[in-house]
Amino acid sequence: MATKNEINNRRRLKSVLITRFSAITDVVLTIPVVYSACRSFSDINFYLATRPSMTSMFINAPKNLKLVGVDIKGKYKGMKGAHRLINEMRRDYAIDALVDLQNNAYSRVMRFVCCLHRIPTSCINEGQGRQRKLIRPNNKVMLPLTSMVARYREAFFRLGLPFQEQFEGIYGKNKADSQIFADISAPKGDDEIWIGIAPFAKHRGKVYPLELMEKVVADLSQITHAKIFLFGGGDEEQKILNEWENKYERIVSFADKYRGFPIEMALMSYLDVMLSMDSANMHLASLVGTTVVSIWGATHPYCGFKGWRQLETNTIQLPMTCRPCSMFGDKPCRKGDYHCLAGIPSQVVIEKIRSLIIHN
Repeated sequence: MATKNEINNRRRLKSVLITRFSAITDVVLTIPVVYSACRSFSDINFYLATRPSMTSMFINAPKNLKLVGVDIKGKYKGMKGAHRLINEMRRDYAIDALVDLQNNAYSRVMRFVCCLHRIPTSCINEGQGRQRKLIRPNNKVMLPLTSMVARYREAFFRLGLPFQEQFEGIYGKNKADSQIFADISAPKGDDEIWIGIAPFAKHRGKVYPLELMEKVVADLSQITHAKIFLFGGGDEEQKILNEWENKYERIVSFADKYRGFPIEMALMSYLDVMLSMDSANMHLASLVGTTVVSIWGATHPYCGFKGWRQLETNTIQLPMTCRPCSMFGDKPCRKGDYHCLAGIPSQVVIEKIRSLIIHN
């Protein structure tokens, strides 16, 4: 008798390549989908090709998932590199299908080569038409876009691999082993509250003004049974977070103690709440089951990048008619003042964090 997997896997696929090479946020959002696909089709070997620096995010990966780090700025750079990559993947892993979660010029070359060899392909539909209507300055269509996680899942469905979500978080319903981050912090005490704060993002349109964020840090540092972890990277961010660490009590800057995604995510799993911008840290914390309070400025949850299983009630944003003005917060403010962020009082953020702490 045929198993359920065999019935769903009507193409009789044995070796499926998945591609996503872009930013951390885009890659981390593949995890709930890819893990669910692997668990739904245990008879298929899946290979995820991504940037080498991203592979360590895939903690507790299913046994039938292999991470392949690809240097697309070196050996596999450009269109010739894409051609070389797909040919090597076909040779090394006997690829018989491709799920393209990137859908750019680079990945389209890979799909074209697959088509030449009669290998079935599927790609993400980013819905750019609706994106433009959402972010245009006038006559916006303020309707939520399909989430990126759902778009990734649809790409598998179009290949003939339908599945239901089988993902409860990187650590399931549990937390990581606290020994993983023992060099950074002692285990969490029974009466302690751990708060994470990630005040930075790649683009200015997503960063809450630092003078206001410092007020949030100063207030929360007065909670006697709290421990606050600051997340960031880069020399300038480290400098700011270290200053806050030295200035206020019960603060630990994670910026100069970073040891990779496994350690960072293990610690995040113990947080009672994470305060983050619309950034990668929002998604990393979401995938370990941590409640996230997110601040939104130039972007908007309607763009489809809200944290996995995060509540709309834990998003902080202003009801401005110019929002969202871009999908990724990379466009300059049309008014020049970034009021969408600067206009959010620090007390609003503080009260939201404190209300969640009391609730927990």
